[in-house]
Amino acid sequence: MRVFLPLLLLISFLNACALADQSEEEKRKQFLKAREEMKTLPLTPAPETTPKPKPKPVRPVATPAPEATPVPTTPKPPEPATPAPTPTPKPKPEVTPTHKPKPEATPKPEATPKPKPKPEPEATPKPKPKPEPEATPKPKPTVQVTPVPAATPAVSAPVVIEKSGFEQQHSFQPAPAPGWFEKWKYLTKSVRAEIDHAPVLSRRWRYIVVHNSGTRQGNAKAFEYYHLHVRKMPNGLAYHFVIGNGTSSGDGEIEIGNRWKRQINGGHVHSDYLNNIALGICLVGDFNRDQPTKKQLEACDELIRYLRQRVGKIDRQWAIVKPHREINPPRWPTDCPGSRFPYTWIHSRYAQPGT
Repeated sequence: MRVFLPLLLLISFLNACALADQSEEEKRKQFLKAREEMKTLPLTPAPETTPKPKPKPVRPVATPAPEATPVPTTPKPPEPATPAPTPTPKPKPEVTPTHKPKPEATPKPEATPKPKPKPEPEATPKPKPKPEPEATPKPKPTVQVTPVPAATPAVSAPVVIEKSGFEQQHSFQPAPAPGWFEKWKYLTKSVRAEIDHAPVLSRRWRYIVVHNSGTRQGNAKAFEYYHLHVRKMPNGLAYHFVIGNGTSSGDGEIEIGNRWKRQINGGHVHSDYLNNIALGICLVGDFNRDQPTKKQLEACDELIRYLRQRVGKIDRQWAIVKPHREINPPRWPTDCPGSRFPYTWIHSRYAQPGT
């Protein structure tokens, strides 16, 4: 037994050495396997995109990296010459992208605010039924309906006020007395009746303008057609009165236009303002070639004096009489009523403001 014990010890020692040798070889094999696996790692990141969990089992394989620490213990220089440190940084960037998808997964829960509870507070303004109680004042018109019968006496009062105000602001000028002392030669009774019948507003007509027709013949009807259909004037005849020369109407005959009967503005002056406050009298004739007849001038004088009485004074002054060319705006010069019209006659008779 004593002989066998040392032999057994030797055998066990040899076995232990063999095992030690084998363990070193196995360690080398494992290291080589690990190195090969480390080299294969850069080829694997392509499938990482599809199965993200698969690189996780590869990481534990990278755990033998600490075993690479004993590499300096190995006497073989080529083993450290192998780019073992180079593959190690490669898996590190690989590890970083693997960790990056994890925070990418975190924004996915951020997509959860899609339900956006903000519309929920929007629902809060919906319960604004407070304007609905505004429907309650709708019965208020019913309350207004009830006082309507009681307001009947009040309605009569404003009507009276409106009438009085209308009369004050728009009073009408009375016609001259029928038994006037002056006898009229050209102003016949029918003509004076039409002149008096028109509703003349007081203080409206401030001017009386004398024109010539520019034609050697004509009358109110002919000029009415021309102004209405040729010149397209909606109110027709531009003048308030026409005095004939004996061609198409009687010499000194006074014709009353529709504008006087309706008491509307004229269309005889190139100014809307003047047309609204100026009466127009047209003597038939072209007074650049001829002179007005004696009867035309006498009829014109009678008509002007009667119209002054009919429209009344304004600020203690009769209506001002002007030939067309002296009242038309300077921007629109005219020679009407013509170069042969007797301007001295019209100036001498109507020069004074009170005449």
